[in-house]
Amino acid sequence: MADRLGNGLQNRVEQFDSARYLHNNSSSIDAKGGAISVKSDFREVIFYYFCSMIFYFSATGNTLWAAKKLAEVLGDSLVNMAEHDAATAEYELRDDERIGFCFPVHGWRPPVLVRRFISRLKIKNYADNYCWALCTAGDDIGLTMEFLSKDLSQAGISLHSVFSLIMPESYVGLPFMNVDKPEKELAKKKAAAKQLTEQIRRIENRERKITDTYKGHWPRTNSRLLGTLFVKCLITDKPFRVDGEKCIRCGKCAGVCPVDDIKGGYGMMPEWKHNNACLTCFNCYHHCPTHAIEYGRRTKNKGQYYFKTDR
Repeated sequence: MADRLGNGLQNRVEQFDSARYLHNNSSSIDAKGGAISVKSDFREVIFYYFCSMIFYFSATGNTLWAAKKLAEVLGDSLVNMAEHDAATAEYELRDDERIGFCFPVHGWRPPVLVRRFISRLKIKNYADNYCWALCTAGDDIGLTMEFLSKDLSQAGISLHSVFSLIMPESYVGLPFMNVDKPEKELAKKKAAAKQLTEQIRRIENRERKITDTYKGHWPRTNSRLLGTLFVKCLITDKPFRVDGEKCIRCGKCAGVCPVDDIKGGYGMMPEWKHNNACLTCFNCYHHCPTHAIEYGRRTKNKGQYYFKTDR
């Protein structure tokens, strides 16, 4: 595999060496870590050569836990969509290599970041390769996978099997939503671990037409009506506030933000950039060690959660 990857990278460097000309003389090509980055004054295009791939996005860690378990058993490469959100990415597949997507559910839909990544995704040598998706949610997922399937179809990719896992709740942006009690959190983790084992088996066997998800009772209402309101009204960093007396200026909030929306660091009071990058994933809120971050009054007296293997 290492020789194959190295040879593949060398071939990709040679193949895209002409990109220096195509992107003007100011362009450069850098190859490392399984990636070839072509930079120019206009944009950055990243060409990747991997084995089977799992594209994932995770904030509070539920999805990252599942993605790591999948990659460990399947032997697939993990690609963090958040790290390549600003670039057009091209990936090359060989015969019979899988494609997987792992992400949390945001407003009964795939996260905005995930949908944007897929809109820029280009996969070379795709020939109906086995494609699966797994999402995590505190409860039902509505029509999340239908939205994903349509997005992938527009990118020329067919989605063959879909899965969901009910994981501990992390969304606290509405008055009636809070994190789970410790006993419920533990029960969800145990059930998810058992369910994931079976889902991995099905993915490993490349089983098609599998729908192992929980859509809930009102999938259309939740995903289409409430999902639209969620995207238009609730994905914003404007309500975030910091209690100056509680904040210890540790910089954790800025460090865990998956979209670099927080100006801060050690010794600094955090400031949200208000640049429309925020996903309202609440990773900053959940990781604050002194509970100094609030989302207006909506998070008052609410709990915090991020995935820990020891609980």
